[in-house]
Amino acid sequence: MRILHVLDHGLPVHSGYTFRTRAILKAQAARGWEVASVTSIRHGTSPALVERFEGLEFHRTPPVALLPSPLGEWQEVAAFARRIVAVAERFRPDVIHAHSPVLDALAALRAARRLRLPLLYEIRAFWEDAAVGNNNGTEGSLRYRLTRALETWAVRRADAVAVICEGLRGDLIARGIDPARIIVSPNGVDLELFGAPPRRDAALAAELGFSIDAEVAGFIGSFYDYEGLDDLIAALPALIAKRPRARLMLVGGGPCEEALRAQATASPAAAAISFVGRVPHGEVERYYSLANILVYPRKRMRLTELVTPLKPLEAMAQGRLVAASDVGGHRELIRDGDTGTLFAPNDPGAIAGALAGLFDDRTRWDERRAHARAFVERERNWSSNIARYAPVYQRLIESANREVTWTPPAVASI
Repeated sequence: MRILHVLDHGLPVHSGYTFRTRAILKAQAARGWEVASVTSIRHGTSPALVERFEGLEFHRTPPVALLPSPLGEWQEVAAFARRIVAVAERFRPDVIHAHSPVLDALAALRAARRLRLPLLYEIRAFWEDAAVGNNNGTEGSLRYRLTRALETWAVRRADAVAVICEGLRGDLIARGIDPARIIVSPNGVDLELFGAPPRRDAALAAELGFSIDAEVAGFIGSFYDYEGLDDLIAALPALIAKRPRARLMLVGGGPCEEALRAQATASPAAAAISFVGRVPHGEVERYYSLANILVYPRKRMRLTELVTPLKPLEAMAQGRLVAASDVGGHRELIRDGDTGTLFAPNDPGAIAGALAGLFDDRTRWDERRAHARAFVERERNWSSNIARYAPVYQRLIESANREVTWTPPAVASI
């Protein structure tokens, strides 16, 4: 089986998007499938039209001069479609597998119809909601409504649709999409990368000024507004009043970093907050080893209610305790009081209370960590999750060969 993946961007860029992509491609290659990828002009400039990273092949789309929006987006789609066709004519895939955002789906649809190939469109988040979450759009605006309508149009025309969580599936069903056409391929963890819980890195702890008895709450990820890191920083004074040895470690970077650093500097708990910055992906385990609890204080909005994040799963695989805001995306991953702790979103006091409670009572820490790790191994392991694509691909290929409508696999197997 030969699968051509259509991507917004790819390795060597590091993001949650590229980490999920890498896991999919590596797991599919391990099954004996032949895979290749083509990235859009949004990946940026590259030294070559074809690049290989970690044994994976990425075809690049050369940049083009774009007119102002919305004409520029249509130019982008046209250029990307031409590149997909050129790559497909060389790679000769059985299926085109396009990944959101919707511009990728539009380009892939043009290419798939020209080449008479089946198309699976996978949605990781709705583009209009991601724009709101990144402070680049307003819910309900004209642009928001047009983007939403475009997404629905693309979904109706794809041969099959995959989503990463039940929240997205439910939203598509509410738009009138046939549930039988949608499969759920949830976020997962590559246990070869996050396989063994790391030992505490004493040298790194000393470098960051964490004593052996420090109680470390950590966040590892991107600094976007919707992640709620301002609420986490605001929770520190109340947490330290209850747990004087509490410390906060923030690993990563992003659009909100400057504002978060300023907020931390002005906090009465400033001495307890450490900004590490971005670290190479191969070094991330060292920082996981220092955090007693990984905290994910996402704010409540459509994006966080609908979409499941990846980072809590990585923390669970690393044998860390997880505390997260009680939003829909987290509830799909965390059983409160069993595999993790949920607290009220948009509430620094609730964060402080939840963390203080966990540090106060460690009697069930080992049990919770074991349950969380078992959940990842059983339900969020990419080596097994990847099997969800197999029956979809096979039916798409068979349907294309017979030129009949695709029949979905039994829902019970999804």
